[in-house]
Amino acid sequence: MANALSDAELVLLIGSGCDRAAEEELARRMRPRIRLYGLRHLRDEAAAEDLAQQVLITTIEALRAGRLREPERLASFVLGTCRMTVLDLRRNALRRGRLMEQFGAEPLVTAQRWEPSLDHDRLGRCVQGLRERERTVIVMAFYDEQTSAEVAGFLGLTEANVRVIRHRAIHQLRDCMGVAR
Repeated sequence: MANALSDAELVLLIGSGCDRAAEEELARRMRPRIRLYGLRHLRDEAAAEDLAQQVLITTIEALRAGRLREPERLASFVLGTCRMTVLDLRRNALRRGRLMEQFGAEPLVTAQRWEPSLDHDRLGRCVQGLRERERTVIVMAFYDEQTSAEVAGFLGLTEANVRVIRHRAIHQLRDCMGVAR
């Protein structure tokens, strides 16, 4: 039944969002035209197929969103979408070519994920080198995951005092581990 509909009727059905058969019919009708346009302008079978896929997706999304004001001009809309997509492809290829000429084919920086290595033995010695109160605050804050209020309540200190002790102990640990600030 969808193949008996006009282009304008297909546009209205797709715009209502209730008929997948209308979208399939649109693709059946327009794919050969888009593919021919792609072959003529891109001169590559695979590129023409990619163009057809991209233009059909763009067209169906536009129709679903109701962005085509004149439904009877569907063919012109598809042709314009083809033209703009091919222009974008050419523009991107030109940019890529210029960048390749300027910077070469090799990547400038290889992406590597940096993960710090930790000397657990050295850290253990550094923690043991802290005074008892500082060591207790560090262990409770980072190992036991206690809040400043919980540590303060346990040690009979104020929260501000716990934060100061923790801050100073962290600096001592950094110095002991040889970490730059």
